[in-house]
Amino acid sequence: MGRFDGERTPGFKLALTIAIGLLLSIPLFSVYLLNYDRQSQMREATQSITEGWGGAQAMAGPVLVIPYRATATETVVERGQSVTRSRDVTRELSLSPEVIELTTDVRPQVRKRSIYEAVVYDARVAGKARFAFPPDLARTGVEIAQMDLARAELRFGISDPRGLGANPRVLADGKQLRLQPGGGSSGGRGFFAWIDATTVASKPMVVDFVYEFRGNEALSLAPQAGETRWTVKSSWPSPSFGGAFLPTGRQIDVKGFTARYSIGNLSLGRSLVTTGDAGGANLIERVQPPSRDYSAASAPVADAGPVQTAQISLIQPVDPYSQVNRAVKYGFLFIGFTFLALLMFDVIGGVRVSAVEYLLMGAALVLFFVLLLAFAEVIGFKPAYIVAAGAIAGLNTAYSAAVLKSWRRAAFIGGLLIGLYAVLYVLLSLEAFSLLIGSLLLFAALAGVMYATRRIDWGAKREGPIG
Repeated sequence: MGRFDGERTPGFKLALTIAIGLLLSIPLFSVYLLNYDRQSQMREATQSITEGWGGAQAMAGPVLVIPYRATATETVVERGQSVTRSRDVTRELSLSPEVIELTTDVRPQVRKRSIYEAVVYDARVAGKARFAFPPDLARTGVEIAQMDLARAELRFGISDPRGLGANPRVLADGKQLRLQPGGGSSGGRGFFAWIDATTVASKPMVVDFVYEFRGNEALSLAPQAGETRWTVKSSWPSPSFGGAFLPTGRQIDVKGFTARYSIGNLSLGRSLVTTGDAGGANLIERVQPPSRDYSAASAPVADAGPVQTAQISLIQPVDPYSQVNRAVKYGFLFIGFTFLALLMFDVIGGVRVSAVEYLLMGAALVLFFVLLLAFAEVIGFKPAYIVAAGAIAGLNTAYSAAVLKSWRRAAFIGGLLIGLYAVLYVLLSLEAFSLLIGSLLLFAALAGVMYATRRIDWGAKREGPIG
């Protein structure tokens, strides 16, 4: 293939350079797809690592559920006449505690398989709840005489019971209760205990509980009490707080974090007492497991409005795939600035650069992102970035010395690449200012090119052999 600059105009050289740059968008997009595929494999590997350990856990309760007798009326049409009938039914009254204090100790660990890893944890929950009928119980339309207090249930919900520890302990007024599997006698996820709640009619009942469970990535709590005080402690140094409620106090350092929540039922938008049909939505159906996008989670609740959660996620501080994904989006900047420098040497400096030489240097720039992805999976993003940037900058500098026939000119190309890699790393680190820095960089480059080419006749041909 001959030199493309011979008698061709500078404008034609610019157009051909742009065409080669656009051609390189194909392998650049392939790198983007490769990164997406590796990220999908990472998610599958993470799921296999945590399989059987327990998912992202959501906690709810305790809630005291008391069956009561009620009369239901219905109107039917018989022989053209409307007939109203009454029948006795059993419904459930759910009583949330007046106050609940609980402490959760989260012990994280990183489990690995091949080059992939996942964050899992063991958690220990200890708490105390106080139950009492509110003074305005009559407003619910249910009287104590209608209740079957001896057949009450104390329900705890957990989204993935597979992770539940072997020996939960629940005491009501100091008396240990026998626990049953499920979110209630009607089924569900969690555990419960049958309890004689007769004493609640005359004085508050205090419930102490301790249980352990395993999970991964995140845990959340659905506050339902009149006042919820939740303290979470962990040695994980990079938590993410989400959901509908944020901590009222937090301390985070390299040794871990402590978060404290204080939530009142006025902010929940729901009463401490709710009623519904027996066997309706059980406790854990009222709250969803923590979401992986770390946003607020809520689920509809019959007769009680939405249940909102306070959520804590144990995130990895650096996700190499998301950073590589962002870096690939800046790939055209690398290709554009490098080609622009070569074009200036060609148009202004008189050094002839062939289309193949543009293509080979562009391919090396695309290879940077492949190297970055490959090394980031093994040694982490920052070391991978240094290795990949150094390798490609050195390769293109040495090649440009032969193309431009001068190590001095090649040093300019090498310096340009090192500067671009440094700027890109800043853009990836300072996400909030990436648009500002990138736009200023483009402005400066455009101004420099406009100044350097202000006297060039883009339509004039250069005399000389095609090569």
